[in-house]
Amino acid sequence: MPHADSSYVPSSITTRAQFWEHVYHQLEALISDQRNWVSNLSNAASLIYHSLLAFSPHFGVNERAVNWCGFYLDSKLFPGKQDRDSSPMLLLAPFAGKPACQFIHAKAGKGVCADAYVGRRPLSVPNVEEYPGHIACDGDTKSELVIPLITETSSGDEIALGVIDLDCVALEGFTHDDIEGLQKIANLIVSSCDWE
Repeated sequence: MPHADSSYVPSSITTRAQFWEHVYHQLEALISDQRNWVSNLSNAASLIYHSLLAFSPHFGVNERAVNWCGFYLDSKLFPGKQDRDSSPMLLLAPFAGKPACQFIHAKAGKGVCADAYVGRRPLSVPNVEEYPGHIACDGDTKSELVIPLITETSSGDEIALGVIDLDCVALEGFTHDDIEGLQKIANLIVSSCDWE
């Protein structure tokens, strides 16, 4: 496990709500002059991951550590030939942590990321071993938080672009404050990138 860098989170930040607000403003400044989703998601994954490692009141590098932070995106967003007749697929995108699953079938019942993507709703799983269809990329993960990345077309239709995924080595690693904070960050990321 990497060491914590206390420069990511000032010691005056003690609550999860304060933490997520701080990370939001750091990310907002970091990606303000860039619209490329690869660059922005790369910086977002790194910033969130290292900030969580430095936030010892609730996460840190100990038994409550977040051990993976990253994105899975609709395969249609990636360059290259796409088989339009095949089932929807989420491909691994920028992340921080150990190597992860390359792809996830985007169908209900195919894991936490797939269910959040298909259902277009956040999913917080207190114990991944009890979640039907959970995909175990890292055996250390005990709980997971997944937030879908949703945009709207000019006609008002919702389009799911992918998900942001956090894994934690503790059971019940995430709270309502984490869901709200990460959802706000997901919205910032969606609005700050060109997805074509």
